[in-house]
Amino acid sequence: MAEIEVDALTRAQAKAELAHLADVLGKANAAYYQKDAPFLSDAEYDRLKRRNMAIEARFPDLKRADSPTDRIGAPPSAGFAKVRHKIPMMSLADVFTDEEIYAFDARVRKFLNFAPDAPLDYTAEPKIDGLSLSIRYEGGKLVQAATRGDGSVGEDVTANARMIPDIPQTLVDAPDILEVRGEVYMPDAAFAELNKTQAAKGLKPFANPRNAAAGSLRQLDPQVTRERPLKFFAYAWGELSEPLADTQLGAIHHLARLGFPTNTHNALCNGPAEMLQHYRQIETERALLGYDIDGVVYKVNDLALQKRLGFRATTPRWAIAHKFPAELATTLLEDIEIQVGRTGALSPVAKLKPITIGGVVVSSATLHNEDYIAGRDSHGNPIRDGRDIRIGDWVIVYRAGDVIPKIKDVLLDRRPPDAVPYQFPHKCPVCGSDAVREPGESVRRCTGGIICPAQQVEKMKHFVSRAAFDIEGLGAKQVEMFYKDGWIREPADIFTLEDRFGHGVQQLKNREGWGEKSAQKLFAAIRAARHVPLNRLIFALGIRHVGETASLMLARFYGSWQNFHTAMEQARDHDGPAWQALMGIDGVGEVMAASLVDYFHEEKTRAALERLVAHLDIQNVEAPHVAGSPVSGKTVVFTGTLEHMTRAEAKARAEALGAKVSGSVSGHTDIVVAGPKAGSKLKKARELGVKVLSEKEWLALIG
Repeated sequence: MAEIEVDALTRAQAKAELAHLADVLGKANAAYYQKDAPFLSDAEYDRLKRRNMAIEARFPDLKRADSPTDRIGAPPSAGFAKVRHKIPMMSLADVFTDEEIYAFDARVRKFLNFAPDAPLDYTAEPKIDGLSLSIRYEGGKLVQAATRGDGSVGEDVTANARMIPDIPQTLVDAPDILEVRGEVYMPDAAFAELNKTQAAKGLKPFANPRNAAAGSLRQLDPQVTRERPLKFFAYAWGELSEPLADTQLGAIHHLARLGFPTNTHNALCNGPAEMLQHYRQIETERALLGYDIDGVVYKVNDLALQKRLGFRATTPRWAIAHKFPAELATTLLEDIEIQVGRTGALSPVAKLKPITIGGVVVSSATLHNEDYIAGRDSHGNPIRDGRDIRIGDWVIVYRAGDVIPKIKDVLLDRRPPDAVPYQFPHKCPVCGSDAVREPGESVRRCTGGIICPAQQVEKMKHFVSRAAFDIEGLGAKQVEMFYKDGWIREPADIFTLEDRFGHGVQQLKNREGWGEKSAQKLFAAIRAARHVPLNRLIFALGIRHVGETASLMLARFYGSWQNFHTAMEQARDHDGPAWQALMGIDGVGEVMAASLVDYFHEEKTRAALERLVAHLDIQNVEAPHVAGSPVSGKTVVFTGTLEHMTRAEAKARAEALGAKVSGSVSGHTDIVVAGPKAGSKLKKARELGVKVLSEKEWLALIG
């Protein structure tokens, strides 16, 4: 057994691992989507994300607001103009087993209220391992092409897309507005030839075809793209002025008639058994396809049913990706390094003799915690049959997927005779403070807090990260340098840098890597960063369990910094209305709420926060308005039994119309939709004078 089974995890272990996975998978997304340079393989990334989902399924109340299951891609690079997708480019949920395909079919049927034996067709197509692209045509002419980016905003690569022979420049008999979506990829043979050319020129070879395709499409010089052997498969669409067809497969055939390359291995399947049969066939043909794929995608064929099923936060309910199994490799564990995170967690990392697995060079792997190294779980039960991990061991490593791969097992027959059991440190390797492991926790944490440089530096890195203040010119490297020099110790120090250095340019420009122009740009960026939306500020604070999605959710609920700050101060009383309102926000659980309240009531943290806020112009955030919607911006609570739709469909419809769905009734509630058997929520709504609608009245209201 390679790790603690999900069913054996304690709540504390689950919470700690979800935090670790959110961090690891977040870094992986940035490496994969922004830099075209992943340091884990797709397989390992999928495995980590799958484990994250399994833990969340067992402990749903521990799901983090920054959960990797709710994220799409990564923000667009600064090197290209940004394009906001009129219809978001969603990612797909991943599954790996036959049982999960049957479960997917069961979920679809339950949502639609279909009988288990009712006919329900799906399409099945190879999942191309390339770069997602959306191409917009107006009046039959190509006017814009954009990468997926973070799903909402991508990069404008129009000039580069025009260089790909597979992509038509003009269309005949096409809808007036047509956004065609698909995958840019590089065939295996062309990839091999490209790397030969790179080597002949003395240039670094590409790691794999996907990276080569992404790097080729994201060239600032379109002529470089022209020289690269890129191909394109169309498999979806975005904005349309008129429908392409009534079915998924019919729409794909329509795109083919318009001149777009589509995959000839698409198939129509009736139910899970036929879906799996096609999966097996594609798996056996995988090596002969001539291009990289990493699984098979299934989609509900009927487009009307797709519309009914709708979307979760980042994935459609009507589609899923069935991924192929991971790969393994064996290498030497040369050292074990302890890293200290912003919450003080001591994370052991295996430093490996570099090895290429599935086209990715792997030199590090996660070791999770001290129990994992010792070959036991948190209850003392053996894992890997009790085999511990030692420096000098030969280890089996999962194919690298995102940030840090994982060690599966140890080869005892190759263990050196002088290898000794690893002694996990009980002192912080950075500040020397005690490293304590609380009862029920699997992670040992440094107790140094604000005196620990590692924690302070990591918190500052988070503060200036892309999803937080995103100050151009002040990245992780600069934060480390400024901290080492004593220039910054807390976020407020960033905004006093210029004044403390007498307009700082003179002192900064003399530093290595800095000039007068770069120094002036940094201070200009800091001045601009003073104007910050509420959600970015909340995220930047680095409050445990409060990620990017939760920050936006909180910002939309409270609207202003004053409202949010006052509510957090008052929420200390768990019997009071502020706490009840916080707990009533859909997506906020007790763990997140307690973390928020604790943050605002820690004396030193509060003082540092006041010093920071004094330098900021915090912009209010409003919930998105849906034009023409009678419930846009309103808070809705569903209670009782719904007879005409499932609770999931009701919630999805309300959110699509701009409403906020809450799990409890409070003074902030605008509408309560009550079905039969409604209980305490209906009673409270009447006590508070909240508008109550029957399900029939609700459906009439929203049309």
